[in-house]
Amino acid sequence: MNDPVNDSVLDILIYLFENYLDVEDEPQPNRDTLREELEMAGFAESGIDRALEWLEGLSADSVRGTDHPQNRSFRIFNGHEQTRLTLEVRGYILHLENVGILSGQQRELVLDRLLALDSEEIDTEQVKWVVLMVLFSQPGQEQAYQRMEDLVFEGQSDSLH
Repeated sequence: MNDPVNDSVLDILIYLFENYLDVEDEPQPNRDTLREELEMAGFAESGIDRALEWLEGLSADSVRGTDHPQNRSFRIFNGHEQTRLTLEVRGYILHLENVGILSGQQRELVLDRLLALDSEEIDTEQVKWVVLMVLFSQPGQEQAYQRMEDLVFEGQSDSLH
């Protein structure tokens, strides 16, 4: 059973992703079904609401307030982003774009979703999960998703040995 006081939005999202959203053979559950499942799993109602709102932001057609980045665009992080995202996190996101896992538009969606998390500190492990969720939510991203999935689970398999 989870400790509802310590449930973070990302913990709930990872739980959903691992148990419901990554299952390709089954239709995706609706919001009410997800809410019931999360409540039965022991997550706090406030965390569930924030996680479901976060998921709705994933399906947004574009990130509010940004133009569509062009290829070879240069990203300058504003003061708020620099405060919330460490240099390591910002560098990792730009690295994922440089190696072709993220497009400029996907980078902006990842940044938007990272900043929407309730975490005080955002680390590269959190970035990996958010990128995975963003890629999963978009059609035609199977190859990029697979590359990112390898990065997410690469460190976890090392710790299992």
